[in-house]
Amino acid sequence: MAATHVRAVRRKGEVQTIVGTFFGYAVLVFFSLIFIYPFVVQVANSFKSEPEAAANPISPIPSEPTLDAYEKIFWATDLPTWLGNSILITVLVTLGRIFFDSLAGYALARLRFRGRGAVFATIIAVMAVPGVVLLIPKFLVLNQFGIYNSYTALIVPLLADAAGVFIMKQFFESIPPSVEEAARIDGAGTFRIFWSVVLPMARPALITLTILSFQGSWNELPHTLVAVQDPDLYTLPRGIADLVTGSLGSGTQYPLKLGAALLATIPVAIIFVIFQRYFVRGANEGVDKG
Repeated sequence: MAATHVRAVRRKGEVQTIVGTFFGYAVLVFFSLIFIYPFVVQVANSFKSEPEAAANPISPIPSEPTLDAYEKIFWATDLPTWLGNSILITVLVTLGRIFFDSLAGYALARLRFRGRGAVFATIIAVMAVPGVVLLIPKFLVLNQFGIYNSYTALIVPLLADAAGVFIMKQFFESIPPSVEEAARIDGAGTFRIFWSVVLPMARPALITLTILSFQGSWNELPHTLVAVQDPDLYTLPRGIADLVTGSLGSGTQYPLKLGAALLATIPVAIIFVIFQRYFVRGANEGVDKG
């Protein structure tokens, strides 16, 4: 009798577990579809004709797929110019942020100097300030220095950011000082210790910073609005914003706009997929060391 009761309880528990698991996966699938569906709509509309996209904008399947939007993007816009500018600026800004944010983060984590706490507090304060508040001051500074409407204006102000300095500082503080002391005993200077000893150990933070810097600079729009006005200096986000305003004519132009946005998304997605594996591996190594 007792054995039968135990089996019944066990069977009931297994059923509850199966039901709970099924319900959990159902919820995950539901929210995944909600998250993915806008992207599916974007891809579908980029292959629709203008009338079909205007009549059925949320349909996930085009009735008559066409490449007219992409042909118009490549032949009727300055996409090659926008793409080249975005690649140049993104590469330089990403490299600059990796170098300067690492230097600043290491200085705040290891060097002892007067005002270090105030500098770090200022960095935290800058992170709390909405970027839109700084647009007009940025324009005034760029104009005052005579670099407005140039590649310099697009690149130099973005070469370092508060969030990157914060990330690198926090990671450097997790590295045991004994590693640096051993290198210092061997005669290495401060920069040599930073470059050859500490920086290679900061791979998880560097990969995180690379992903965030690439994504941020590639998608940067507000800064370009106050930095340049020459169409030859437009980046992809600025060029797409110009398309959204209807620069190529009237109508909704959903296929054109969404197709251009899709092309701008592809490089970021590729970079994230490539670095994600190294990011996870590096993060696990960092946990093991901790």
